[in-house]
Amino acid sequence: MSSKSFRDMTPRTMPDRDMLAAMERDLRFIPSDPQRARALTAEQVEQYNREGYLLPFRRTEAPESIELSAYFDRLLDEVHAAGADSYSIISGHVTHARIYDIACDERILRYVRDIIGDDIVCWGAHFFCKMPGDGKTVSWHQDASYWPLTPSKTVTCWLAIDTSDADNACMQFIPGSHIQGHLEYRTSDASEHNVLNQTVEDAERFGQPVDDALEAGEFSLHSDLLLHGSGVNTSNRRRGGLTLRYAAAEVRSLLNWQGEGIVVSGSDPSGHWGNPPRPDVD
Repeated sequence: MSSKSFRDMTPRTMPDRDMLAAMERDLRFIPSDPQRARALTAEQVEQYNREGYLLPFRRTEAPESIELSAYFDRLLDEVHAAGADSYSIISGHVTHARIYDIACDERILRYVRDIIGDDIVCWGAHFFCKMPGDGKTVSWHQDASYWPLTPSKTVTCWLAIDTSDADNACMQFIPGSHIQGHLEYRTSDASEHNVLNQTVEDAERFGQPVDDALEAGEFSLHSDLLLHGSGVNTSNRRRGGLTLRYAAAEVRSLLNWQGEGIVVSGSDPSGHWGNPPRPDVD
């Protein structure tokens, strides 16, 4: 384990709404070029441009998926022993060698390149784990609303540690909502039991939700402007997933978030991102 305790592994201080509004961010969707696709087909890139997500892709087969699930079992045991909750494993790519290696996995990056280009950083990793009956939701939101980054050229890989389906509150997307640009939101109220703190009202006016249903070892990719969320896990099954945040190296951080950005493909010609080394311990 890293010398950084789980009690210290709280999310970065999120800028408040006024601070974000004052920033000059380019939050327009930037389409990918279907003609430069290599791992994806041109049709898949066109689908991503149109719908804002792609799924499913398989990273691991059953034996590796089972071992990875056991690894996260151990991390969760340490989280709970430290008095933190199941959403508290953040920045794992700079504290855990195993998560660093997942972020650098070519089985993921070959698809990400076709969406945001060859020069890529992974600037965030967060284990979202809904325990059975924990009562938590994730309200409809756009990732870009939370992040002091510009331009909007970040793709999230959601890697299923556990099988994720409608019964255990898998993530849902609203196809095509990313094309709307940055949407108005309100601060979530306590009654929502939201893991995060933003809610886009009446999100379904932009379209019908679709399930991001994944088997353990599969992953999806979605735009930072795509509306998504998830309900309460009322099943008796855990729903754990590792989110990996990939950005084009040209993206800029406005609040010194760049320190944890590791170069996972190509290079960072400007040297903007911190590119810390692979952690020594797991």
